[in-house]
Amino acid sequence: MANSSRISGFFRLSPAERRHIIVDWVAVSPEQRATLEAVLAEPGGLGLTQADKMVENVVGTYALPLGIATNFVVNGQDVLIPMVIEEPSVVAGASFAAKLARAGGGFHAETTEPSMIGQIQVLDLDDPGAAAEKLLAQRARLIDLANRTDPVVVSLRGGARDLEVRAIPQSPAGPMLVAHLIYDCRDAMGANMVNTACEALAPLVEEITGGRVNLRILSNLADRRLARARCVIPARALDINENKPGFSEKPGLSMPGELVAERIVEAYALAAVDPYRAATHNKGIMNGIDAVVIATGNDWRAVEAGAHAYAARDGQYRSLSTWSLSPDGALVGSLELPLAVGTVGGATRVHPVARAALQILGVSRARDLAAIIASVGLAQNLAALRALATEGIQRGHMALHARQVAVAAGAMGDEVDRLAAAMVAERTIRTDRAAELLAELRQETEYT
Repeated sequence: MANSSRISGFFRLSPAERRHIIVDWVAVSPEQRATLEAVLAEPGGLGLTQADKMVENVVGTYALPLGIATNFVVNGQDVLIPMVIEEPSVVAGASFAAKLARAGGGFHAETTEPSMIGQIQVLDLDDPGAAAEKLLAQRARLIDLANRTDPVVVSLRGGARDLEVRAIPQSPAGPMLVAHLIYDCRDAMGANMVNTACEALAPLVEEITGGRVNLRILSNLADRRLARARCVIPARALDINENKPGFSEKPGLSMPGELVAERIVEAYALAAVDPYRAATHNKGIMNGIDAVVIATGNDWRAVEAGAHAYAARDGQYRSLSTWSLSPDGALVGSLELPLAVGTVGGATRVHPVARAALQILGVSRARDLAAIIASVGLAQNLAALRALATEGIQRGHMALHARQVAVAAGAMGDEVDRLAAAMVAERTIRTDRAAELLAELRQETEYT
């Protein structure tokens, strides 16, 4: 395995050259190398026959770019990050932020036990409080029954851990009871095993309480399954001293790292108190998180739902991350959110690219995957805050977006880079202007 995720000039290489580096990074047998190379080279990485077995009414497949973020160090280990996303500047931003974090030792991440919550809703109760006491008195019996639904996960030291009960005296449907089955899913995301256990418990819950069970399903607010990431970036690593003009007519931007750090903290402060800013702030975090979740075949919709619910857990929607200055002026960032991801089951084992992504990451445990994903989310947040607090978000983003605009205008081959460069130079990145420039470019080419 390559000994560093710091790959100089990676973005300048062709897709084939990058692919060879990734295959060398994984360092598997010749047969596995050939398979991995083929999977990464195949558009979409998923055949129609295989897709037809994954979901209903299949008529084709839909491909998105698979990029690799470089420079990451997570818990002392160099990691290359597979990211599936259609938005330009996300992979570049994560890679740049990871480079900044390397100066302080990279990212340090941890996770709690992979425990999910299954909810059982009980209605038609005369006394929800009394029914709750009855259920708690039968806790051991209920946990034992839940564990009999999946002896395999129990053999792996997972399974039902506890039962918690809440009486809800008022709701649109009247008084009710909700029981929470706490279930350790090990290396699975766990929706299927938790839902199966809840459904198995429903008849016994009705027998004990005398009520009627309606819902019995997993909760995506996985606040028992948290991932936390942290980084400390020395102020000197944040120095900006550009000697070349960028996406502006102004001279290259210069700013001492101490000032950059202060402005990042100020930018975070608005997200800490204002939900309008927090929504966009957290969206930036999820740009990085979702891209890795999708790449590894996990349920990004469940992760999104849990993250945003967690951001509002105290009654106001807030930032998922925090940023502050240490006594010596270093920038300190941290991120905490629910991360229910798996390395076994579902698309993680069915989709060829998802399997390849896990190989590239070098993880087999769900908790290790969650730690890496949280680190990517924090990196993405750092990249966005740094841009917002210094040069503005559009300078870098629009320069990278220019290639997409060029393609949308009909540019092909080397026309794409030439057209993108022309739009960046005149600071006008729009499809209508791209079409005009493309016509001029082709006219010039015709006469030369």
